[in-house]
Amino acid sequence: MVSQKILDFLNKGIARELQVSIQYMWQHVQVTGTDGALVEGIFRKIAIAEMKHAERLAERLDYLNGVPTTQPNPIFVGGSLIEMLKQNEQDEEEAIRLYKQAIQTAAEEGDYTTRRMLEEILAEEEEHINTFGKLLVGMTEPFTQPGTSKIE
Repeated sequence: MVSQKILDFLNKGIARELQVSIQYMWQHVQVTGTDGALVEGIFRKIAIAEMKHAERLAERLDYLNGVPTTQPNPIFVGGSLIEMLKQNEQDEEEAIRLYKQAIQTAAEEGDYTTRRMLEEILAEEEEHINTFGKLLVGMTEPFTQPGTSKIE
């Protein structure tokens, strides 16, 4: 018998995945300028990955006799590309915290299938935060190699 805590974690994950799949897709559509043209495909690709996460979580929740939520967390779309990237990075950090807690709970309860699924999703979320972080650095700092300095 699965605990209510696991069901709640899965629903929190679904709400979060619905949020960011919509958020990243709309950012993909609305981003403008030269920098926007460079990242719109990245936003789209990650949005689709997040929707697949929502589907996996919902299927697992249904298997465990839970009812998947249809309500996403609050969606952030507008603003500059830098604002989008900062928000996306923050949303990925929150997801990583959520999934680490859920993994720990699933392990403690002996729910190895849920734990394994969450570990796979966590690994992808870590890739997403890495991507957004690299894009953010590229948008906000001079393009220099690490360990080099500008000659004054």
